[in-house]
Amino acid sequence: MDKFKIISIKNIDNLPKTAGVYLFYNKNEIIYIGKAINIKNRVKNHFSSPTYKDEIFISQITNIGFIETGSEISALILEASLIKKNQPKFNQVWRDDKNYFYIAIQRNKQKIPYVFITHQPTSPSLRGRGEATDEAISTTRLPRRLRAPRNDKMQYIGPFVDGNALKKTIRFLRKVFPYYTNAKHSKLKCTYCHLDLCPGPQILSEVEGTQPLKEYKKNIKKLILILEGKSSKVLNLLKKEMRIASIKQNFEKASKIRDQIFALEKIISHKNQNNQIQNSQYDTTQRSLSTVAWKKTEKTLQEILNYKKSLLTGRQAIKKIECYDVSNIQGKFAVGSMVVFINGKPDKSQYKKFKIKIKSEPNDIAMLKEVLQRRFAHTYWKYPEIILIDGGKAQLNIAIKIRNQASEQFHRIVPIVISLAKGRQDPLRPRSEARLFIENQKEPIPLKNLPQEIYNLIKNLDDEAHRFAITYHKKLRKQNLLK
Repeated sequence: MDKFKIISIKNIDNLPKTAGVYLFYNKNEIIYIGKAINIKNRVKNHFSSPTYKDEIFISQITNIGFIETGSEISALILEASLIKKNQPKFNQVWRDDKNYFYIAIQRNKQKIPYVFITHQPTSPSLRGRGEATDEAISTTRLPRRLRAPRNDKMQYIGPFVDGNALKKTIRFLRKVFPYYTNAKHSKLKCTYCHLDLCPGPQILSEVEGTQPLKEYKKNIKKLILILEGKSSKVLNLLKKEMRIASIKQNFEKASKIRDQIFALEKIISHKNQNNQIQNSQYDTTQRSLSTVAWKKTEKTLQEILNYKKSLLTGRQAIKKIECYDVSNIQGKFAVGSMVVFINGKPDKSQYKKFKIKIKSEPNDIAMLKEVLQRRFAHTYWKYPEIILIDGGKAQLNIAIKIRNQASEQFHRIVPIVISLAKGRQDPLRPRSEARLFIENQKEPIPLKNLPQEIYNLIKNLDDEAHRFAITYHKKLRKQNLLK
């Protein structure tokens, strides 16, 4: 209980306006536990507009404890855990079969678990316990199809006070860990299968010990841990599994686990900006996930570019990509932009803008040449593995020429050059038929034929370089108008 901040009832205005759990004390005894989206408003409501239940204990409150969770879902799970652990007497005064809710985990004849919501078991032997035999649950108000087979076990998680919040929570969690809600499944996919909320009929036909069935049972165990308030443990397990899959180069599995972590982080995320430790852990997770996702894209990119070990770094890895664009109106207010992506993500701290100095007629090639010459002169800027140019074959060739000249002068500057032609200068080619030109490859590749992750990467780089150039160009035009 040392995690809770405790204040006197006189200091009720000091309560936070965030989601969390609150406790009412009578001296040192916890007499009631509740959850709220806004702790301060909810607690004040107990006193300003008391219900008949509040009237029973409100005069006995001396202190108020609270803990901020940052989300209603986290508050719901913590509330259930604390009620089960402390069993406050005024949470139990009106407790009956219709009040509290539980998550039940049942197993069919093949011992495959399925999950559903039920009301509180009436048997006293179930209260405060995690599982019970069929004899103990025979008096629960369950439909016949949900009753446990003879000598099988049913696991209960709860109690949960707010049924609507519980249904919302379990619906979100089902998107992360799809599960069955019944002992049987049709041979065809159900509606929930098409929504990716149900594992489908194939799992039920799996033999014990096979990988799909093992994975399903692992997911159910993770679901149980989350509902028991152990979400941090689940996240750590998922991160470990993701790292192992990445090391084994099973990038499809790593990506799937990454998506689970993203979704779970979103569901149980703590939005309290004062929690620096939580934010730091979240940032670390994001960087780890970004690295895993990039590994798969990087491997595909290496194959497309026929990318060999870099003479610059001595490694085959592709980490840094620079993309260039030029913006002007009939040669006026001409600017160039350089954007940088690290492991597939923009790093705005390394962006550079160039106010083009040449005074001549509109000439994109000459402008690009100036930008690249000025960039390569900055030897203290770390060089990339790949340079992407906005333009066609002519832009590709000038970029290769400038790179080679700089390499001779400064040595070991050997990024591979690619360019994106959008068909703007070819009246016979539709504008939408963008093509990717690659150094040392004769024929360009239609952008639409690239794998989706590479298509997205190239488009994101080009769009960002164009946006950055246009923004600077507009700024110069505006400054000129104000003169």
